Amino acid sequence: MASLMPLSPYLSPTVLLLVSCDLGFLRADRPPSPVNVTVTHLRANSATVSWDVPEGNIVIGYSISQQRQNGPGQRVIREVNTTTRACALWGLAEDSDYTVQVRSIGLRGESPPGPRVHFRTLKGSDRLPSNSSSPGDITVEGLDGERPLQTGEVVIIVVVLLMWAAVIGLFCRQYDIIKDNDSNNNPKEKGKGPEQSPQGRPVGTRQKKSPSINTIDV
Repeated sequence: MASLMPLSPYLSPTVLLLVSCDLGFLRADRPPSPVNVTVTHLRANSATVSWDVPEGNIVIGYSISQQRQNGPGQRVIREVNTTTRACALWGLAEDSDYTVQVRSIGLRGESPPGPRVHFRTLKGSDRLPSNSSSPGDITVEGLDGERPLQTGEVVIIVVVLLMWAAVIGLFCRQYDIIKDNDSNNNPKEKGKGPEQSPQGRPVGTRQKKSPSINTIDV
């Protein structure tokens, strides 16, 4: 025991140095906080929160903290093994104020919380959201509007139009073929005269009788 006593003054700084280095590596490997956090698709009982992650960082999931102001209702949504950058919030109270914060989850832990976003749900009879903001909060942007067509929908529309164009083209081609056949058959029918008998006389016409002269000798 006596031999270990002189080492104690040197052991503590070494341990502290190792711990501080380990914490430094952990902080360096933690992902950055999400940016461009917005809340869209506001409804009376639901909303959608979306965000961006700075490129060049390994993110395996996210954690969303949802807090209802002036009342109970704190909830944490945690998802891993996903690359999505949006999440639907369900079960909200209508005409109520909420705040959300998003954290990125990396291989070595979570990032610091992102900016706090404040939003207000709609009333049951409202269609357009009523925005409200407080100091330090981000105003909700990008609310409901006309949804642009997705790539798959555009491809389907183009394919349908091409099919209709092909059908119309085939119909026009068949019509031209039938019209040409009719025009080729008509001159042959016009060129044919009335049928003739084997003796060269036309059939179906009355033969003209030549007048006969009777001579009487006295």
